[in-house]
Amino acid sequence: MAGKETSGRPLSPHLQVYKWAPSMAVSIFHRITGDGLAIVGALMFLWWLGAIAAGPEAYAAFVACVWKDPSPEISALHQVTNILGKVVLVGLTWAFFQHLFSGLRHFVLDTGAGYELRTNRLWSILVFAGAILATAAVWLTIAQEALHG
Repeated sequence: MAGKETSGRPLSPHLQVYKWAPSMAVSIFHRITGDGLAIVGALMFLWWLGAIAAGPEAYAAFVACVWKDPSPEISALHQVTNILGKVVLVGLTWAFFQHLFSGLRHFVLDTGAGYELRTNRLWSILVFAGAILATAAVWLTIAQEALHG
């Protein structure tokens, strides 16, 4: 090539060309939540299995970190790890529902339905709303059972 030639074909668009839409966000969050569930969920599962295998004291320490410490005297460090443990559990719950509803949306799109712009936008927004509502429902139910059970 002696000089710079243009083929007349359009160049691949850059991110600045696109107008952000809920469907783009759902797609990105689908990938993020899938990775998060796989990595964080697997680490939590392995920690839980290791705690069970290590005996009652290790399992009690695991439960104290992610759920609640049964002892009346809880140190500040245990309170922080307990709060962080609950944040991780709520985050995993949200990631599960976000990934589930996004996967169902993709399943419907695979049938050929829902590609109209308004419908696609509505379903994308409903994925986010549904994930938040389902997470809230699960954790409100857990909180209610913890208070009354």
